[in-house]
Amino acid sequence: MKLPRSIAGWTIAVFGVLALVMGAVGLLWPEAQLRMLGFEVPATRAVGDHTGTFLLASSMAAFNMGVYYLLATVTEWRAFYRFTVVFRLVTFTVFTIAVLADIAPDRFFGVAAWEGLGAVATAIGLRLDARRGIPAGGVGSSEGAGTTAVAEEGTGPTGAAPADAAR
Repeated sequence: MKLPRSIAGWTIAVFGVLALVMGAVGLLWPEAQLRMLGFEVPATRAVGDHTGTFLLASSMAAFNMGVYYLLATVTEWRAFYRFTVVFRLVTFTVFTIAVLADIAPDRFFGVAAWEGLGAVATAIGLRLDARRGIPAGGVGSSEGAGTTAVAEEGTGPTGAAPADAAR
């Protein structure tokens, strides 16, 4: 796998790896996941208690989200980075309200804080990348930006396919 090529890319990669790992933990060891989040783990569950089913679904979603974030990092999909800033701030808000309204345990605020800090870190990374001259849809000059030679007919300036050159 390629390493991130921007500051914002690194923030997305870190979140992607952690989402992937936490999703895997929830799938393989759900009790540990619940304890980390501050939820009780009773010896037996009542009839109609679908906590396990819900944890399975959210862990699979976290695992998949980790894959999506890592794919966005590899492709340097900066529009996705910007999108995550907004929705991670929404997640921060919803999770914080859940803790304040006693819907979730206090320890769950750590998840909210992680989302909020991650959104801010990505926003700062995007801003710093813009100051460094990394184009909104591409990579910095060390990756061949600004060259005009065409490697093959029908490819972009660095030999990338036309669809890749548009990113």
